[in-house]
Amino acid sequence: MKRLLVGRPLPSDRLGEQLLSKRLALPIFASDPLSSVAYATQEILLVLTLGGLAYLYLAPWIGIAVVVLLAVVVVSYRQVVRAYPGGGGSYEVASRNLGRAAGLTVAAALMVDYVMTVAVSVAAGVDNIISAVPALNPHRVGINLAFVAVLTAMNLRGVRESGRAFAVPTYLFIAGVLVLIAVGLGRTAVGHPPVAESAGWQVRPHQVGLTGLALTLLALRAFASGCTALTGVEAISNGVPAFRPPKSENAARTMAAMGALAITMFAGITALALIAHVRIADNACSLVGFPGDCTTAAQRTVIAQLAAAVFGGDHSAGFYLVQATTALILILAANTAFNGFPLLGAILAEQRYLPRQLHTRGDRLAYSNGIIVLAVVAGGLIYAFDGSVTRLIQLYILGVFTSFTLSQAGMVRHWNRALAAERDPAARRRIHRSRAINAVGAAFTALVLVIVLATKFSHGAYLVIIAMPLLYAMMSAVRRHYDRVSAELEPQARGEVLPARIHAVVLVSRLHRPTLRALAFARAGRPDTLTAVTVATSPADARALQARWAERGIPVPLTVLDSPYRDITGPILDFVAALRRDAPRDLVAVYLPEYVVGHWWEQLLHNQSALRLKTRLLFQRQVMVISVPWQLRSSFSHDHGKVASS
Repeated sequence: MKRLLVGRPLPSDRLGEQLLSKRLALPIFASDPLSSVAYATQEILLVLTLGGLAYLYLAPWIGIAVVVLLAVVVVSYRQVVRAYPGGGGSYEVASRNLGRAAGLTVAAALMVDYVMTVAVSVAAGVDNIISAVPALNPHRVGINLAFVAVLTAMNLRGVRESGRAFAVPTYLFIAGVLVLIAVGLGRTAVGHPPVAESAGWQVRPHQVGLTGLALTLLALRAFASGCTALTGVEAISNGVPAFRPPKSENAARTMAAMGALAITMFAGITALALIAHVRIADNACSLVGFPGDCTTAAQRTVIAQLAAAVFGGDHSAGFYLVQATTALILILAANTAFNGFPLLGAILAEQRYLPRQLHTRGDRLAYSNGIIVLAVVAGGLIYAFDGSVTRLIQLYILGVFTSFTLSQAGMVRHWNRALAAERDPAARRRIHRSRAINAVGAAFTALVLVIVLATKFSHGAYLVIIAMPLLYAMMSAVRRHYDRVSAELEPQARGEVLPARIHAVVLVSRLHRPTLRALAFARAGRPDTLTAVTVATSPADARALQARWAERGIPVPLTVLDSPYRDITGPILDFVAALRRDAPRDLVAVYLPEYVVGHWWEQLLHNQSALRLKTRLLFQRQVMVISVPWQLRSSFSHDHGKVASS
């Protein structure tokens, strides 16, 4: 099953073959910001329609602000790509220039962002599927989880294979949206603008008569929601090592292409939504004129309404093409996180801030453990929030702008250091320009971070405020643990002191071949003393064992420990502790016969007492536990079974 889902393992020397061209890197690393245009406009309108239709005049200005911010962030991150080609992106920049605390803060923010990218992207994609097939609405959560599982399997197969699978849908989505914008704006230019199915509906306002500060706060909240268009912009800077050489230049060009496409698509969809008079509300029952049962029926997304309006209805080929590619790109946009999270996890694990298993590559040279962790956490969030984009998105983008702000501030310090060492006038001019770009980016993103925090805190962003410090504390604790263990394991200058004597203890449950093997193995080690020990939970069984022991003439004394309460572990621990008390510098070697079985259910039937005893003995100082395996027939392979039987 694993080979069917993941494929055959690849040798480590084929890692170079997994490097990406710009053509494949764009759908892999940029699918998140490109797909965000499918719901960023919708999120702006959802906030503004809280006041009915009265405040939709703010939408163009909010859209322009989002476009400017997107351009600034893209240009700023091109500086990061060129300055730090080793990957790590915002985390690397913050760690090197602002210190460990800032780096871990960015790491925590990015991990939250990647998890939310998977949850929101998949949920938004399923929303568009339901817009085309409303009958699927009751199965929303199950469909979401199924898509997360499919994405996990595809990414476990490796970067290049997932890139090929995602490239076609991404480019089809880009083409579909650009055609939608071109046809819609073309119709508007000739005097036949598209009209959305909801154009005649009214919206019951939840907030009326807003002026001054209240109106400003509504506009800022709409702007914060529209900033979801910027999610995933930093992914390319995190994944520079995955590009083909010249890595930095290829990554910078890919980022420029992503920025140009995202700005064009977002601006076009926002313009068309206003031209077509799209109406959408947080609650369908707030829409006056909404057909069907507003308590159960799902609203069509903004992009679905535009596709129907531009291409001639919700049964046209253009409508289904746009919906299919939009759903695909939104679901596949989670791939940005499936590439970014494992890479970041591997970097953090290498620096001992996360478990080292996250730095281990799987059969297909992907960071499999990171992929699985991301899928499990994102799937849990989707289940907890019922796959609702509106509820999930409130937890989004706070982490994004935290990492943006600290990264750009770190780049300003990076350029300050570069200026202090640079004497060439031309190079200094370039550094001054780069510093100005990053300073503007830091100021913009810091302002947006404050806005997002203020407007989304009570709507769910407080959960991210809680999660980020917890992640920070966890990473700090992991690093302290690894540092403590490393210091504890450092070899001493005088070397290890040899034990004065070795006392061997062979544990005996009954006299059989595994016991005889353990005795032979212990005798071969030539210990200073050798004792066989059994626990008498039944006097009759103990006497029978002693009789068989004497009958076979075994040249090892058998010690019988009494256990009136039928406990096996306690008497043996007491016996070993007594040996250590009598000779603290001596070593006690405990030989433990164990069965090796071939089926998981057989493990439940054997070795339970041995497992409990081994667990307790491992915590005893100056005690070594030696497992002596005895392979049962079920543990043999088919060929080995033939050899044994012959």
